[in-house]
Amino acid sequence: MKLLFRQRFFSWFDSYDIYDEEGRTLYTVEGQLSWGHCLHILNAQKDHVATVQEKVLTLLPRFELYENNEYLGSIQKEFSFFTPRYDIDFNGWHVEGDTLGWDYTIENSRGEVVAIISKELWNWTDTYTIEVKDPKDALYALMLVLAIDAEKCSHKK
Repeated sequence: MKLLFRQRFFSWFDSYDIYDEEGRTLYTVEGQLSWGHCLHILNAQKDHVATVQEKVLTLLPRFELYENNEYLGSIQKEFSFFTPRYDIDFNGWHVEGDTLGWDYTIENSRGEVVAIISKELWNWTDTYTIEVKDPKDALYALMLVLAIDAEKCSHKK
């Protein structure tokens, strides 16, 4: 299953549209005014399904993940020299990126690929392709991509 993750060009806060391979909207993401990033994920029917919330005043960037209002866990950037790495404390997943920080692989605890994330270059806004092996993991993979993109955005400022 492939998802296309595209940031909206004109918006005051972080906002994204997530499409399937046929161009149908699966999710929309709306940013909220807060100290740190707070991203609400809505399904195609506009029902709130998940939240990605940045924790402030941490040594390394950390985001808490919620499905509906239930806490799932967090993703935190790990200290590394060359390739970006993230610690995830749910699902037994691990994320590792390339040297430029544009492409990522999510693996489970057995070393099997869960998802492959690729940033598309030459677009006006942040655009990613998320290839998920099992469709039931699509929302969780999306949440991780949102957290990583928000961390990169904060790091640029």
